[in-house]
Amino acid sequence: MVFSSLLFLFLFLPAVLLLYFVSPWRLKNLVLFATSLVFYAWGEPVYIAIMLISTVTDFSFGLLLSNPKRGSAQRKWIVVASIIVNLGLLGYFKYADFLIQNVNSLIGTQIPLTELALPIGISFYTFQSMSYIIDVYRGEAKAQRNWLDFGTFVALFPQLVAGPIVQYSTIAEQLRHRTVNTELFAEGVRRFIIGLAKKVLLANNIGLLWNTISSTGTDTLPALTAWLGIIAFAFQIYFDFSGYSDMAIGLGMMFGFRFNENFNRPYTAQSITDFWRRWHISLSTWFRDYLYIPLGGNRKGPWKQLRNIMIVWLLTGIWHGASWNFLLWGLYFGVVLVLEKWFALTLLLRMPAWVRHVYALLLILIGWVFFAFEDLSDMGAYFAAMFGMNHQPMWNNESLYLLYTNAILLVLLVIASLPQRKEKPGLKPVIQLGWHAMLFFMSVAYLVDATFNPFLYFRF
Repeated sequence: MVFSSLLFLFLFLPAVLLLYFVSPWRLKNLVLFATSLVFYAWGEPVYIAIMLISTVTDFSFGLLLSNPKRGSAQRKWIVVASIIVNLGLLGYFKYADFLIQNVNSLIGTQIPLTELALPIGISFYTFQSMSYIIDVYRGEAKAQRNWLDFGTFVALFPQLVAGPIVQYSTIAEQLRHRTVNTELFAEGVRRFIIGLAKKVLLANNIGLLWNTISSTGTDTLPALTAWLGIIAFAFQIYFDFSGYSDMAIGLGMMFGFRFNENFNRPYTAQSITDFWRRWHISLSTWFRDYLYIPLGGNRKGPWKQLRNIMIVWLLTGIWHGASWNFLLWGLYFGVVLVLEKWFALTLLLRMPAWVRHVYALLLILIGWVFFAFEDLSDMGAYFAAMFGMNHQPMWNNESLYLLYTNAILLVLLVIASLPQRKEKPGLKPVIQLGWHAMLFFMSVAYLVDATFNPFLYFRF
């Protein structure tokens, strides 16, 4: 089940809201936990067990850490044990077949693949559970002694399958004390509708263009078509994922939770360093707080800082998927960020803002090619097409047709990617209500007839 489905919009969500608001306070977390399990089970019931194992394990380790009689060495081993369990589950389900394939290819063995389906959202809830143990170990959060509250934190359906990744220290108090007033609920509905429109009206439509171009033989693409395709993919993945994040944040508000922002107009960035402060903020923050800083960050000299950046970005790439293209994607951004730390940012600051912006967009689009193609030969052919190295014309009639027929949509996508003006205080509520109602009905109308409604980050 996805948020952008009629089943969720008109059956699941209304039922959950009704149950939640008619329940007394002491049962509200139970309602959220139980309905979150139903939400998760809709995709693959058997994998509820994996999530519950992770939940019970980290809840137990948290209690062990809370024992004041335990020494420093024992506490460290508890954290290590938790990390082994969490990463062991993630590694087995997400990376086992990738490792087996590469071992078979390298040394000629015939080890059978596990062929296990990837549990939805395992990368997200694994990182959330790990954040709890580390926060308790550091003393930044108290151990949770109510299993239901902790289970609600892990399983909470608004951000379960695709984030934002919620660190335990930021939500611990909200699990026990939160209120929903009319203003917060209305803001949650508004935010959800904006996210739904971004996903359904923008991401899905530009995704059709990317599907059309990427399904064409990459070795025959004119350069204009190839650039148009990767621009379409850049817009699709942004509005798809940021739209889902908006919906998750909005749903959280409806239940009294305040999740941190996950996107901040990333395509307005003027460097790759700036871009990664704006894109998937919760993931970047997680790696900063739980890996980069513990490794030493920038406190132990420039060479170790560069080493730390490369470690973080190789792991960021691997986190996204068990495929060589994601490793290359992480390596690519790691190298660019190292070069920016070394000297490029100093040079960029001397240039006009539009030059910095073009530089960032160019490198971002190149990065999306690494991300989009798991087949390395297709990736290479696409790069060749983009830079006119495949012996094809720079454009043809089909290139111009695709550009012409998608021009209005592309303009709308550019506008939607820019910072928006704040609503004027005098703007009548009825106008705002009408605008959001129109977006909702347009989104629903699209979904009624839609045959194309993917969600790219489900596979992570």
